[in-house]
Amino acid sequence: MSDHAHESHTGPIKTPAQLLWTSFFAFVAPIFIIIGLVYFVTSGDKPAAGAVDMELAIAQRIQPVGSVELRDANRPLQAGDAVYKAQCAACHEAGVAGAPKFGDAGAWAARIGTGYEALLNSVLKGKGAMGAQGGGAFSDVEIGRAVVHIANAGGASFTEPQAPAAEEAAAAEPAAAAAPEAPAAAPATEVAAAPAAAAAPASATVAAGGGEALYKQACTVCHAAGVAGAPKLGDKAAWSARLGLGVDGLTASVIKGKGAMPPKGGSAASDAEIQAAVQYMLATVQ
Repeated sequence: MSDHAHESHTGPIKTPAQLLWTSFFAFVAPIFIIIGLVYFVTSGDKPAAGAVDMELAIAQRIQPVGSVELRDANRPLQAGDAVYKAQCAACHEAGVAGAPKFGDAGAWAARIGTGYEALLNSVLKGKGAMGAQGGGAFSDVEIGRAVVHIANAGGASFTEPQAPAAEEAAAAEPAAAAAPEAPAAAPATEVAAAPAAAAAPASATVAAGGGEALYKQACTVCHAAGVAGAPKLGDKAAWSARLGLGVDGLTASVIKGKGAMPPKGGSAASDAEIQAAVQYMLATVQ
């Protein structure tokens, strides 16, 4: 009876060997585990969290918060259909990434109901997969004309916006008609300078900004967000398989069109301008 009571009060450790192993796992092993964790944390030879490309992360942190873009203020104001072909057709012709197709009255009915100002605001600020179009290669008035062109094709009856200068000139016409004519001729030097000013090419916007300007005008819609499988700007992994084609090979693909990308990205740029845009995009992954 006393032996049974004595056994019921004994613990699981019955031998010195069991006591030794219990002490080891209770005290010594945790110390080694803690030392290993400290070494791992303080060691500089380990992968960054999320396998982040440190060079790209640093470049994003130190990139400038603003940029300056030169525009030719004297170039002709682009019509809505021209801006649509250069900036919008790449997605809206095929309905890429949920973009309502051009001429699809059913897809545009609810959007048209919000009114022209709401549509223009969405385009300028960006919505969904569509990047912001405000501040790009085209002015807000030209973007507004493209909005009217697309919306009217879907059943709207919006009026195409006019250039502010043209509206002021129209308002000033009655006053100019009542004013006496000025018979004095312009100096010869001013007459000679006029043709030179009028000769500025329509592509001066792209020329001033190089490949970056054309990228913002025609390429950023898909390449900024990776729409329809387009490799994102600055994504080294996505561009690695394409780098073997070189600048000439990639330029040829853009000019001819590939996959969901229409020829020249839907723009009217020259081959040299397309090559400049390709070089700009490649520079972000090299």
